[in-house]
Amino acid sequence: MLHQWKEQIVYQIYPRSFKDSNHDGIGDIPGIIEKLDYLKKLGVTMLWVCPVYRSPMADNGYDILDYYDINPEFGTMADVDRLIAEAKKRDMYVIMDLVINHTSDEHAWFQEALKDPQSPYRDYYIFKEGKDGHAPTNWRSVFGGSVWEPVPGEDNMYYFHAFAKKQPDLNWENPKMRQDIYQMINFWLEKGIAGFRVDAINFMKKNQDWPDGKPDGADGLSACFPFSRNVPGIEVFFKELRENTFDKYQCFTVAEAVGVAYDKLDIFIGDTGCFNMLFDFSYANLDVTENEEWFPLQNWTIKAFKEALYASQVELAKVGWNAPFFENHDMQRSMNRLIRNEEERTPTAAKMLGALLLSLKGTPFIYQGEEIGMINNERSDISEFDDISSHNQYQRALEEGYTEKEALMFVNRRSRDNTRSPMCFDDSEYAGFSDVKPWLKVNEHASTINVASQLDDPNSVFNFYVKMIALRQSEAYHDTFVDGDFVVEPEVAENVIAFSRKLDNTHLLCVYNFQNEAMSYPLSGNPECLLSNEEVEIDHQMVHLKPYQACIFKM
Repeated sequence: MLHQWKEQIVYQIYPRSFKDSNHDGIGDIPGIIEKLDYLKKLGVTMLWVCPVYRSPMADNGYDILDYYDINPEFGTMADVDRLIAEAKKRDMYVIMDLVINHTSDEHAWFQEALKDPQSPYRDYYIFKEGKDGHAPTNWRSVFGGSVWEPVPGEDNMYYFHAFAKKQPDLNWENPKMRQDIYQMINFWLEKGIAGFRVDAINFMKKNQDWPDGKPDGADGLSACFPFSRNVPGIEVFFKELRENTFDKYQCFTVAEAVGVAYDKLDIFIGDTGCFNMLFDFSYANLDVTENEEWFPLQNWTIKAFKEALYASQVELAKVGWNAPFFENHDMQRSMNRLIRNEEERTPTAAKMLGALLLSLKGTPFIYQGEEIGMINNERSDISEFDDISSHNQYQRALEEGYTEKEALMFVNRRSRDNTRSPMCFDDSEYAGFSDVKPWLKVNEHASTINVASQLDDPNSVFNFYVKMIALRQSEAYHDTFVDGDFVVEPEVAENVIAFSRKLDNTHLLCVYNFQNEAMSYPLSGNPECLLSNEEVEIDHQMVHLKPYQACIFKM
């Protein structure tokens, strides 16, 4: 991996919800270009743009109809070219989402596969006959229901979809299909993007024995994960993928790969891995079950979060490179997930989370709105949700015996719509995202949590992020934040996260009081506080931390 990829600070953009430039209530590529100076002011150096390819939008762009075209609601290929060029003028890279586990069922390949069972495109996907009058296996899809969908007009024939039924999985066992995918990847790299975030990549290999699993729900189905995620043999596909695409361009790659055991990391990252870096979900998914169900509520603790975060930092560093994150488009806001009590979701807490994220070892990823401390919406009825996963989780909860009120609570807490609501640029009716009603309800907190109210406030969450990014990028400390060792400090309290970043003679101590109580933390020598979100009080070699205070000291 090129060292320059380690140095990036990445900002994730969900285009549909970032900025509408053409007054249709849907964010678009020109809207991103319009806000590049804002992102430059923040200090980020790379933009991850979620899918803008042509799509019927059954899963908001993660169901691709044509990899070589842009969905009209987002703009044109010329707009993409302009985005790359305008970002480059501001010393920013652009990476795209790469969705190659599945396509849309409206993709030309799949349509040909449906039309003619003898078509070579039939083998581009996974078709199987049923058994004993039932689907080929009893696996449950990630979005609920069977992974198998009956093929229209054919008796006892099914196609496989790990996600929604409009997202048929590609058959990675087919070398011809693989070559067509490599050709598409190289097309985008030739266009000038810096690389990819690679979606659901650990689903590409399936258990070819197609066994049934032990039923684990009221629907009589078994979660598909043991049979379709992180399956042995996937490393063969990874090696070929890397050699035919990524290595040719020395491009940036980050893998979305949930559930990767630490003793299997070398398949994904490091010298023998396929990708530059990996999103580790071990500390991000503490609030869901191992089958990624949003129910029942998981009673995790800050201590558990801390230990998972420490383990992630230590274990990934042994093998390769980390990509720390607290938010993305598939989860709720970190202020809601990590700060349990509503009254404690303050600017101070948002600043603490930002400092923690940006002081970890790895290439940090910030999600749109995280830099101003955005929090979840609350919806009163399931009909108010757009997210396909929210509807499926709601139905699953009802099937498992939860009440409608309980099911709605689960969905409100974890819905992907929480991070997909429009970006809040000001306190106008549509939050400065658009001048017409947006495709998804504006965040109910937009009047108080928005960019305009924070830009000129030196004490705002936004300007704290600016300072923290500047500290991380500064000549004095950049190398320590990027290449320095991550060293866990002895525990003084369950709800205090403390670690050091060390490189040569530079020692930075990072302390985070992850609770609504004051706490004292021991210091040594004559430390200099480089950044804090509260006034720093040091007395007799002890720093007296206020609730949710973050401190970064030069020791």
